[in-house]
Amino acid sequence: MPKHEPTSDIKREGPEDEERAAGSEDGPPSGMSRRSFIQGVGGTAVATAAMSSSTHAEADAAEGAEGVRVASITLNINGEAHAVSRVEPRTTLLDVLRNRLEYTGAKPVCERASCGACSVLFDGKPVYACSILAMDAEGHEIITVEGLLDGDNLHPVQEAFVEEDALMCGFCTPGFVVSVAALVAENDDPTLDEVKKALSGNLCRCGTYTRVFAAAQTAARRVREGA
Repeated sequence: MPKHEPTSDIKREGPEDEERAAGSEDGPPSGMSRRSFIQGVGGTAVATAAMSSSTHAEADAAEGAEGVRVASITLNINGEAHAVSRVEPRTTLLDVLRNRLEYTGAKPVCERASCGACSVLFDGKPVYACSILAMDAEGHEIITVEGLLDGDNLHPVQEAFVEEDALMCGFCTPGFVVSVAALVAENDDPTLDEVKKALSGNLCRCGTYTRVFAAAQTAARRVREGA
């Protein structure tokens, strides 16, 4: 008796048929495989991203052309006019003094206006050079610790610091000298409390405050006596 194979009207689906079936609901148009559809969408996304990136790059380039603007300024340092070119808006007075004009007396210790090591006289008043923008210093009289010298002669405050041995590591010393110079210029007979108040913005990490205070009062006496 001949052997009969079972017959079926159900057509076995292959991978391409599955792709068409899956794409018939929400997927690609009829006649397009899912693989082709995904490849097309992916290519479009890449092209769009590339165009967007190019557009942003052009915008950044245009912005960069007018971004950080540099300027030329003239600073009055220790009685002399100094022309400084290509100064950025963010550049501090301390940076210009040390790195552009080589006035290295003011020290970059904290660079956040908390220690006083970078103190300079700004129109006669002690300020932190790290907190003053170089552009804002234009038109003002700036005296650094180097500018206190009278030729080869020390300022009375500098002499007093040497006499009282009012320093250890020396990093804070220029700031203290400048602040004391500002004090004795206004008050040549300060009390100890007045000295402490005037120097409250200067820190000595070595703890030489007693000798610093003594130097301030010695300097005041020298100024009173016209030394």
